[in-house]
Amino acid sequence: MDFTLSEDHQQFRKLLRTFVEKEIIPVAREWEQSGRYPTEIVKGMADMGLFGMTIPEEFGGLDLDPVSFALVFEEISRGWMGVAGILGSHSLSCRMLAMHGTEEQKQAYLPKLATGELRTGVGLTEPDAGTDLQGIRTTAKLDGDHYVVNGAKMWITNARYANPLPVLVKTDPTADPRHKGMSILLIDSTSEGFTVTKDIPKLGYKGTESCEIVLDNVRVPKENLLGGVEGVGMKQALSALEWGRVNMAARSTGIAQRAYDEALAYANQRKAFGQTIGEFQSIQLQLASMATNVQASRLMAYWSADAVRRGRADVETGMAKIFCSEVALQASIDSMKVHGGYGYSTEFEVERLYRDSILMSIGEGTNDVLRTVVAKSLLRGDTVVG
Repeated sequence: MDFTLSEDHQQFRKLLRTFVEKEIIPVAREWEQSGRYPTEIVKGMADMGLFGMTIPEEFGGLDLDPVSFALVFEEISRGWMGVAGILGSHSLSCRMLAMHGTEEQKQAYLPKLATGELRTGVGLTEPDAGTDLQGIRTTAKLDGDHYVVNGAKMWITNARYANPLPVLVKTDPTADPRHKGMSILLIDSTSEGFTVTKDIPKLGYKGTESCEIVLDNVRVPKENLLGGVEGVGMKQALSALEWGRVNMAARSTGIAQRAYDEALAYANQRKAFGQTIGEFQSIQLQLASMATNVQASRLMAYWSADAVRRGRADVETGMAKIFCSEVALQASIDSMKVHGGYGYSTEFEVERLYRDSILMSIGEGTNDVLRTVVAKSLLRGDTVVG
């Protein structure tokens, strides 16, 4: 077994790390606190081709392997997790379109999405339906050569910039089981009746907007039905969420790494009782535990990414997302402890890392729900541990 990155992966990580060190870390705290949108960072990511991560090369994308994909989110989240969210929803939507779109849909959207000229997100969650996507209420009724869409979506990343926005709808509300009546429509955000009603205030995950969208008799051409087939929307969405869990595991690792970096630097600089606090055994124990957990998190994230490369990996990505997200939260708390009172100050990075880490156990399926997914696979014998 080889637990090292390939030379190509190492070079790619070096490129990403340089970008983060120069363009993100120096401005992240100030821009996050002021609510400033990271326009320049977005441009830099577009110039690097990162908006085309999951788009095939024939459409101008990078078509990154899953481990390279994980590296992007780890490194950017080490600088500012909220900015990684801009790429996250976009890349999942592009993956879904590349996998399931008609040839006409791919030709129409993917080249511009790859360059960042167009950006997108994913319209799944609703006010009354988050993890239980089969409970959505947004409907799409066929009227001639258009679908008429009515409903609302919640917590939509990139909502003010997404065009088109893939939206999960019920084309057959009476279907049993419910998922067979669900489809995805590629909705033009400039359509009449498409309204971004508000930005949702958040504890963390700033830098990108999370919005509520209302769809009031929005008319969507039939040719914008993803893949041209009704009733497979749930399957299309779930196929992209595997990459989403790799994304979340890698983001969590980036947060945990930065929390450790900040704690280590502070332990070497802060003095108390005539010596640096890193010389106290209690601090050393915390640093050792943090470093161990961060490295375990990284290996778990890369392992799940490699599993995706080899085929379907619901269990592996679920395990990684659970473990890495909980390491991120604990690392941010431990880093705050090392910092003492300064860890509670908005003048230091640690409090932002703590606020951002909390989302990691919620997004892309809550950890408790993912535990049930993993457990059911174990009980069926689909997955063997050991």
